[in-house]
Amino acid sequence: MSCGPTLILERAFIGGPVCGVDEAGRGPWAGPVSAAAVILDPKKVPKGLDDSKKLSARTREALEPVIKAKAVAWCVAFASVDEIASLNILHASGLAMRRAIEGLAVVPVYALVDGNYRFELPCEVKTVVGGDGLSQSIAAASILAKVARDRLMIEMDDRYPGYGFARHKGYHADIHVEALRTLGPCEIHRMGWAPVKLALARKALRQEPLPFAD
Repeated sequence: MSCGPTLILERAFIGGPVCGVDEAGRGPWAGPVSAAAVILDPKKVPKGLDDSKKLSARTREALEPVIKAKAVAWCVAFASVDEIASLNILHASGLAMRRAIEGLAVVPVYALVDGNYRFELPCEVKTVVGGDGLSQSIAAASILAKVARDRLMIEMDDRYPGYGFARHKGYHADIHVEALRTLGPCEIHRMGWAPVKLALARKALRQEPLPFAD
């Protein structure tokens, strides 16, 4: 029976610092994708680290400042909606990961990356399927990436009212579907996503301007 993430994978590497890397926001219809990189201090690992999806929003938010305070180094970065459209979501996620690693105050020698895709990153990479449930560094990164993106989408709810971004963070939800039907997409929607393309086409047929357009 699993006892949660550990530092076993991190301790398998020698020769320099190891960072955990994870992303948040590959699947939503709106908003950027975020990524975080975290180098943990083995003597100061926060209690309660786990896959961010297994934790409540309150627990994630409580862990965020603890991770930042106790980590050797951490960084959160984003890839924009325009970059997602240009690169596709997979490679935009890799771009956000690269930015997160490059933003660390301590240069890592190895990166433990959640998933099975080996991105081109500024250090050696080991992919770990289900890594946020196995590696404490990846778990910490998953929490920082998730909290940062959720916070941004709450801010976007004020900027683009009516879509319910604070509630669903850009993911599929009834209120989001209805808003796309009635309002059409806004500037932070991923225009290449099928539900958004459909709403855009419907808006064009009605010859109505997009909300918040210049």
